[in-house]
Amino acid sequence: MQLKLTARHEHLDDSVRKYAERKLAKLDRRLNDLTLVEVTFSQEHNPSIAADHTVDAVIHTKGPSLVAHESATTYEAAIDRLVDKLERQVERYRDKRTLEQRRRSPHAAPEPGSDATEAPPSESVA
Repeated sequence: MQLKLTARHEHLDDSVRKYAERKLAKLDRRLNDLTLVEVTFSQEHNPSIAADHTVDAVIHTKGPSLVAHESATTYEAAIDRLVDKLERQVERYRDKRTLEQRRRSPHAAPEPGSDATEAPPSESVA
């Protein structure tokens, strides 16, 4: 897993950066090594917004991109909530890729009850 941490309009403390890396390392077990995870930190400057620390994450997978967005009073709390959301999404994504059978075209699979080895009856002209 390749992790890209970005702070928007401010500088990110090393303690928050290390905390995010440690928490997001949980996803490393479930994702491919080449999967890119982009995490963006931002802070609202409006004093009337209580949950002003926002963390966004996008996981670029082989199929769909998984997106999560979370706000809280501190970055640490937002990261905890974000990781919970991402774990659920990654688990669902992996289950779909491994457990769900691929859809087959109707001509590829014979119908149950019909014998595909029999030749169709030919008409004889007398």
